[in-house]
Amino acid sequence: VVFLPSTKDLRDRIRSVSNTAKVTGAMQMIAASKMTRAQNMVANSRPYFETIHNMLTKVKNSSNNQEILNNVKLLQSRDVSKTLVLFITPDRGLAGALVGNLTKAVGEFISKSESDISFITVGKKGDRYLSRSTQNLFGNFAVSDRPTFSETLEISKTIIENYENENFDKVVIVYAKFINTAVQKIQAHQVLPIETESGNENSNDYIFEPEVVSLLKSIAPKYVQNQVFHSVLEAFASEHSARMVAMQNATDNANELVEGLTLDLNKARQESITGELLDIVGGVAALEK
Repeated sequence: VVFLPSTKDLRDRIRSVSNTAKVTGAMQMIAASKMTRAQNMVANSRPYFETIHNMLTKVKNSSNNQEILNNVKLLQSRDVSKTLVLFITPDRGLAGALVGNLTKAVGEFISKSESDISFITVGKKGDRYLSRSTQNLFGNFAVSDRPTFSETLEISKTIIENYENENFDKVVIVYAKFINTAVQKIQAHQVLPIETESGNENSNDYIFEPEVVSLLKSIAPKYVQNQVFHSVLEAFASEHSARMVAMQNATDNANELVEGLTLDLNKARQESITGELLDIVGGVAALEK
């Protein structure tokens, strides 16, 4: 036996779904405004990050590599027995598959790694994910919805100090890189030791003041600081983009559901009217007999 919903039940469902559509629509607008601001911050930070990376590459390639490695710890590679992962995630959900993709990427990184792994988290989702696992949580940080460079300095300071003290042999950042509004790419990027492109730079092409090692000792920490800040900006732009798309899809689905329920309501009302008319006709016919 199939029981059709009453007109009252259908009206209640339409009201409930319509209210949900209003909420998701409002969340979509909020995410869109935050996304635009976050995208602008990412676009503004990329030129500086690319410039300092190119500068670091040129300075490093313009001198004797072994001399540099012996004097600049942030460029020194060593056997990897302990890895530190900076895991950047959203604080809140409702961002589609973004959080799931981030945790999946971290899970794959853990399974492939042959060294001991410790984590620093930025964002509550990553913190909660790691708290349910057996992974070592080395530290956790929080940043505001409008992250500033000064907010991320403590994170980069922790990373640099522990690498220089040889508490860790490698540092990796796992985050969502913003590609466009619909696409966010999960990245596992090595921060330390600093990797630069190999080149055939001739030291005679440049005049350095002060000398190369002093320059690298000054530039390398700034590069790491900027890498951390830029990754946080990319992660925030990805989060707001993913949330806007998810809320837009939810709003569209809710509106489609309301349309379907409205058709069902109209059918139910028509059936009710037809039933009442048949009762009246039947009653009249019975009286005429």
